[in-house]
Amino acid sequence: MQTDPKPGTLYIVGTPIGNLEDMTFRGVRILQGVDLIAAEDTRHTGKLLQHFQIQTPQVSYHDHNRRSRIPELVEKLQIGQAIALVTDAGMPGISDPGYELVKACIDEGISVVPIPGASAVITALSAAGLPTDRFVFEGFLPAKATQRRQQLELLKIESRTLVFYESPHRLKGTLQDLGEILGDQRQIVMARELTKFYEQFWRGTIAAALAYYQEGEREPQGEYTLVVAGAIPNQTQLSETELKAELAQMISQGISRSQASRELAKITSLPRRQLYQLALAIDINK
Repeated sequence: MQTDPKPGTLYIVGTPIGNLEDMTFRGVRILQGVDLIAAEDTRHTGKLLQHFQIQTPQVSYHDHNRRSRIPELVEKLQIGQAIALVTDAGMPGISDPGYELVKACIDEGISVVPIPGASAVITALSAAGLPTDRFVFEGFLPAKATQRRQQLELLKIESRTLVFYESPHRLKGTLQDLGEILGDQRQIVMARELTKFYEQFWRGTIAAALAYYQEGEREPQGEYTLVVAGAIPNQTQLSETELKAELAQMISQGISRSQASRELAKITSLPRRQLYQLALAIDINK
């Protein structure tokens, strides 16, 4: 079923996350037929429009101008123009200010129509090999380490699969915090450059992921979608007394405090460093 864009309607149009062949026929038709395209970066979207020979005029809509731009776009929609909202890659409104325009339109009784397209979240999940029946999308973690660690503390016992976006220059710091707070034996999938020529899925533990970038001269490159296994239910609920008892039993069998902490971390998904601090507090002479 094909219909022309309706007047006074905001279309949320998904665009490719890398490979231009992932653009849908419907998405192209809507972009050709609307009166205006609101784009996160008009230069970036301009390349997409040129590729598909779309001549529709653009206007910028991004995080820095959204407050002034939203009233302008709402007014144009109210007088009958059809507008398409696009982001640089994927579905608008996912980790960008698109949702604010959508909410403003809904508040004004303006029709909002989604045109589905590629999404890095779903693309990464589909090939990660971790549970997908239930997951939590956290977008970009805070750039500041203190805030990032506070956010991860809230997710420490989350049993659903976790999905994050991360930039290459912050990846190592984020992996370090993931390991210390969630446990470095958690499984993680690092998906980079999705749908592009250098697409890569790296799978292993968080500890191994850190080692991967610390060995040799490897440096993170490209945009990352991180898929992290959730906490194992009922295994992170042990009290401090119970944890110490488990550690004490291992130590009494001749295992070093460090090794005991490492083994218990595998079982509980608790950070090895946290368990090692508990192990240090145990008096083995009692």
